[in-house]
Amino acid sequence: MSLPTDTPIALALSGGGIRAMVFHLGVLRFLAEQGRLEDIRCISSVSGGSLVTGLIFQEGGMRWPNSREFLSNVYPALRERLGQRSMQWGALRELLRLTNLRFLLSRANLLAGALKREWRISHRLADLPSVPEWSINGTNAENGRRFRFKLDGMGDYRTGYAAPGNFPLANAMAVSAAFPGGFGPLSLRADRFEWRRRDWDAPLEAMQMVRPPRILHLYDGGVYDNLGIESFFDPGRARTKKPGHFILVSDAGMPLADGLAASALNPFRLKRVADIMSDQAHALRIRTFHHYLQQAPGQGAFLYIAGATSTGGAAERDFAATFPTTLRKVSGATFDRISSHGYHVAQDQLSGPVPTCQPS
Repeated sequence: MSLPTDTPIALALSGGGIRAMVFHLGVLRFLAEQGRLEDIRCISSVSGGSLVTGLIFQEGGMRWPNSREFLSNVYPALRERLGQRSMQWGALRELLRLTNLRFLLSRANLLAGALKREWRISHRLADLPSVPEWSINGTNAENGRRFRFKLDGMGDYRTGYAAPGNFPLANAMAVSAAFPGGFGPLSLRADRFEWRRRDWDAPLEAMQMVRPPRILHLYDGGVYDNLGIESFFDPGRARTKKPGHFILVSDAGMPLADGLAASALNPFRLKRVADIMSDQAHALRIRTFHHYLQQAPGQGAFLYIAGATSTGGAAERDFAATFPTTLRKVSGATFDRISSHGYHVAQDQLSGPVPTCQPS
């Protein structure tokens, strides 16, 4: 199907490290060539999706670029930048600073420092534009809920919400990429903010002051929802939260590979079980969204990194879909292969028959 004209787009960008960043840039390149970046009204992101969105805003002077600006300035600038610096090594370089040793067990704080120092992410949440509305998603380890950062507030419905004030954009981006076992959580000093909360169905005027734990530990939003879709879509009711918007989901999550460690005592068997649970939660969200698309054709599309295309072939699909989930720099050739695959997935899904999901 073709993207409906004059319809606002709600864009969900998944996690997947550098693989996701480059795949999403390919999807956005296709949208820009169609002149549709101007129609993106909402963005919801996790992990690599958050990192690339933050870079796009920064490259655009803290405003969302139009299609021409993206193609002529932003896309080539980010292609160059992602080949220059590894954020994994950047976080290690931050750890070598003696004042940062306290972040050894909350290494997302180190990633935030690397984003500020090496990618020059110096703005605050308050500097974000109101359009498109951007939700940067994390996971609150204290209560297991989706913790989101936006222009007008941060928090979750159990903890409460606070005005972000001067909260650094780099910290919010780092939270969204703080995968367990990799960077670990970001420690947020909750006692530096005023928090308000209301009961689930209570009116806004019922907001009351609350006092959450002094320190919150915030993990990657992909722990809760690696699609980043819940800002726009209610999976329990299989219905949109953004009536009148075309929900476009770009999923660069790595498919679960076959195989199990041979030894019963191999500790990677525990990781395998965790991966299976994560994969099933991910697949259930996809199936629910697929059901929604069947009931409401033309109201959204699902772009899957492991989806076949009519142009690139199986080799390009497999290269992109199995590229490691890291934050290392990529060569220009690797960038072009993954980005081109994202472009072709978008081209096939948004220029042909009604899009179909391919759940893992």
